[in-house]
Amino acid sequence: MDNFAAPARPIVARMTAAAAAAPERTVAFQGAPGANSHVAVTEAFPDALPLPCFDFADAIDAVKDGRADCAIIPIENSLHGRVADIHFLLPESGLVITGEHFLSIRHALMGTGTRDNVREAMSHPQALGQCRHWLKAHDIQPVAYPDTAGAAAVVAELGDPARAALAPPGAAAIYGLNLLATDIADAEHNTTRFVTLARGGRPATGEGPWMTTFIFEVRNVPAALYKAMGGFATNGVNMTKLESYQHGGSFAATEFYSDVEGKPGDEPFDRAMEELGFHSKWVRVLGTYRQVRKRG
Repeated sequence: MDNFAAPARPIVARMTAAAAAAPERTVAFQGAPGANSHVAVTEAFPDALPLPCFDFADAIDAVKDGRADCAIIPIENSLHGRVADIHFLLPESGLVITGEHFLSIRHALMGTGTRDNVREAMSHPQALGQCRHWLKAHDIQPVAYPDTAGAAAVVAELGDPARAALAPPGAAAIYGLNLLATDIADAEHNTTRFVTLARGGRPATGEGPWMTTFIFEVRNVPAALYKAMGGFATNGVNMTKLESYQHGGSFAATEFYSDVEGKPGDEPFDRAMEELGFHSKWVRVLGTYRQVRKRG
């Protein structure tokens, strides 16, 4: 709790105490009260008790330790791509993806003075990247901070009119700041996709459409990825995401993260996954869950 700026600590303390009394209703999120992840919790789980955590690892640990039923974590943004570290934290967490949520992002500039006073804007690197053209046009220098609403709390604590924060509009009221500009992202479609992580998966029963997320490492032979992916094409399984990433200090892009439409038990899906396994060193399913938004 001490990692949060002073204006956020009493709010975090109250929310933490409420969550401790009913962990079965608690959803952990990364950031200070008022962050986009907090907004995502209130939209996806309106009856839940949100539990603020300083970083992603803390939110995951809250679920693993039983202090929260699940966590909601941002995984990618329509403007700025994938969220750093998530592709490493997910496989190592031991948790299962049980759902997804799409949040329309509306960044606001907030501070203690007026917009003419502002020389620096503090926020999460994702938010800064999503507003970089607007900041440059207004001659405002970006300053990275682990969290959007946490940056708002720091700005409130510093009381320097030259320093502002980029955060969801509601954070201004929480921390007593002035709203200096709203809807300042570089594109109207600015949307972040979140995934829900829990200790155990839910049965993939009932109507879909379904999404399955998995990671794998292909064999070190020519055309291994091409062959591994062939089963999805021949079986008519739509792959909506395929990303490579390095692991363990290697510069060989041999590990991949993927989303495909379908679920275990569907014959085309099972045949495609069987072929993937034949051409891979290993395959690990991270979760099967209902699609909130149809792809394509």
